[in-house]
Amino acid sequence: MGAKTCLVVFTLGLLHVHIAFVASKAVTDQEAAESQVSNSQIAQQRIGDLGLLVDNHEHLHHDHHHEEHDPGFWKKKVIWKEGWKKYWKPGKKQIWKPDWKKIWKPIWVPINVPVWKDIQVPAFKKIWKPKWVEIKVPAWKEVKVPDWKKIWKPIWVPYKKEAWKDVQVPDWKKIWKPKWVEIQVPAWKEIQVPAWKQYWVPKWVKVGIPGEKFLGKDHEGWEYTSHDLWKKKLVWKSAWKKIWVPSKKQIWVPHKKLTWIEDYKQVWRTEQKQIWVEDKKLAWKEAWKQVWRTDKVQTWVPDKKLTWIEAWQKVWKPSKKLEYVPDKKLEWKEAWKQIWVPDYKEIWLPAWKKIWRPVIINEWFPTPDHHDDHHHHHDVGWDRTDLTSQAKVLWKRDNSGSVTSAVTESPSNTQQAVEATTTSIKSR
Repeated sequence: MGAKTCLVVFTLGLLHVHIAFVASKAVTDQEAAESQVSNSQIAQQRIGDLGLLVDNHEHLHHDHHHEEHDPGFWKKKVIWKEGWKKYWKPGKKQIWKPDWKKIWKPIWVPINVPVWKDIQVPAFKKIWKPKWVEIKVPAWKEVKVPDWKKIWKPIWVPYKKEAWKDVQVPDWKKIWKPKWVEIQVPAWKEIQVPAWKQYWVPKWVKVGIPGEKFLGKDHEGWEYTSHDLWKKKLVWKSAWKKIWVPSKKQIWVPHKKLTWIEDYKQVWRTEQKQIWVEDKKLAWKEAWKQVWRTDKVQTWVPDKKLTWIEAWQKVWKPSKKLEYVPDKKLEWKEAWKQIWVPDYKEIWLPAWKKIWRPVIINEWFPTPDHHDDHHHHHDVGWDRTDLTSQAKVLWKRDNSGSVTSAVTESPSNTQQAVEATTTSIKSR
């Protein structure tokens, strides 16, 4: 009966786990779908806001302009960005290496100057006789010297060895029961946060042209020149505009979670009890043993060496007697002096090389206005201020990642802004 009850409880637990898994997957798919729908609604809402802006500008500016202006175009431009690249160039480093210089030192060498004298005297002839001389030469003799060698002896050491004995002990088995618990799960709420966006406004300024300029001749040959002319220069001024960007705020919503609570059931389990039994193990004991090692001792052994000794033999003959008079002679002795000479060692030196890397950017170019000639009669003169430039539109690409990529100042270019924004949103 108990086994059937446990089987029913286990089946119900598996069924609850399966239901919880299916429910959590459905909630995850629903949240993913809602996030996709919310993203598409945000994009449509932004495009709709830009469309309302287009309609308002067209309604306000309809009374002043009766013809449509060319909205301009985007153009990719390649610019070169300055950079530095590190490389290694060969170089030379001065070192000093030792060298020897040959020099000559003056020394006085004592000499005997021979002087011959004609006399009749007995003379002695120098001769050399061989002779064996007793000498001692070194030799090595091998001898035995005592020494101690470390050895290890095996011995049996008695010890207590642990063993395990199986015993039956009562125990409580932990079981788990399913239970639904109210929890709070995190969710994200769409909010709008303020941000600042930078845009650039074109402005015409006057710049003086120094010097004299030739204007031409009339029919009588008179030449006309002008001094200190003025020209128009287009500059861009920075401005900031406050915008609202979408963001997310974390909130907590109630949810149900299937949890398992623990319970205990008494069971009998087999457990091992530690006991100690007598045993012995083989160990190694340190010991010393006397040994004899061979060593060498230096000794001196007798030997014979052949030498030549000097001897004189007396003879009588008429000859000249050689006498030596002490004197000294100046000679030059060869010597070496250490000097240091310069040398160059090949090394690698770090250097920086300026490089230019191509960077492709998108730049907005407004299309020049095409009007009749009678609309430009008022531009002739010294004042070249373009009154129509105040109604032009500047479109500047924003690299900060915001959704709105242009600032509208004229209703004639608002439709182009909507198309550019829609293309940017689709590409992202």
